[in-house]
Amino acid sequence: MKVALVHDYLKEYGGAERVLKALHEIYPQAPIYTAFCHRNSAAGNVFKGAQIKESWLAPLIKYKNLYSPLRFLTPLIWKSFNLSQYDLVITSASWYITRGFRVGPKTKVICYCHTPPRYLYGYPTSIEWQRYLPVRIYASIINHFLRPYDFRSAQQVDEFIVNSQNVVNRVKKFYRRNSTVIYPPVEVIRILQNTKGLKQKNYFLVASRIVGGKGIELAVEAAKKAKVSLKIVGEPAGLRWFGGKLEGLKTKGVEFLGWIPDEELYRYYGQCKAFLALETDPDFGITPVEAMAAGRPVIAFRGGGYLESVVEGKTGEFFDEPTVESLAEVLKEFKPKKYKSEDCRRQAKKFSKERFKKEIKKFIKEL
Repeated sequence: MKVALVHDYLKEYGGAERVLKALHEIYPQAPIYTAFCHRNSAAGNVFKGAQIKESWLAPLIKYKNLYSPLRFLTPLIWKSFNLSQYDLVITSASWYITRGFRVGPKTKVICYCHTPPRYLYGYPTSIEWQRYLPVRIYASIINHFLRPYDFRSAQQVDEFIVNSQNVVNRVKKFYRRNSTVIYPPVEVIRILQNTKGLKQKNYFLVASRIVGGKGIELAVEAAKKAKVSLKIVGEPAGLRWFGGKLEGLKTKGVEFLGWIPDEELYRYYGQCKAFLALETDPDFGITPVEAMAAGRPVIAFRGGGYLESVVEGKTGEFFDEPTVESLAEVLKEFKPKKYKSEDCRRQAKKFSKERFKKEIKKFIKEL
């Protein structure tokens, strides 16, 4: 069977790219079609050995950082790819829509939908573009034309797979399509191997791209109010996005670690009092599961995909309001000894990469 993979673009290495990596491990000979690839980026390095096929717009986008304002060209980007020679096309889709390419009459198209594009449907995004009037006007015009395209291209998909029940509801609402949940892959075995015998230290942990919508400012202010130690892991690109804000966030007891390799991150997971998961409506959320795989509990906002991974009172706790006061209260009262490492790891195993691959293969076999 001839297979192709399609992904929004390759720059950051987050949850969507981890899904793509697992898919490429299942189909290592499959080329990856993408809008553009920053070869020296985190994602570019991970997929260095893969056959990457970029769009005609890649030279302009990747050297000018115009991938956000030029998203109105996404229909032309995907239409330029002729995938009719493939028996199966699997798309990893969220931000750049990643549908609408040309396929043959017998080509099966599976869309692994991380979420319908957040900016099209009013969900929080990493860049708070609504705050700036010129950007808001421009985006409103672009989005007005992209929403119908997004809907039409969704009807060309044979089967939707999604990363959570939360996204099942979105796909039904915006595309009127049914979908199957296959939770994203988590490197449970690697994390277990890297966190054996670690002793807990006295800090809370956040691991996230340092951009808007991730709750970074909330975490810092709550830690300051609760007078607890906080470490924040985030990629250098995210730190640049925060710009002048970062200096204002630096305070006693809060440490920004920047980007660190996975193995080092796993050790930070394994030694924290608890991991903080702070998005208000996450699609799923891989990092809380990684923390549980390291045997540590999670403090999460009560919403979105966190409700599907964190077991309240057993592998973590929820806070109900995305406010400094609500989070600070939980941080002050948190008792890590209440949670058993075995319970956290057992819960994390439900989301392992091995389980993901098995479920994907089974789904495709039954097509």
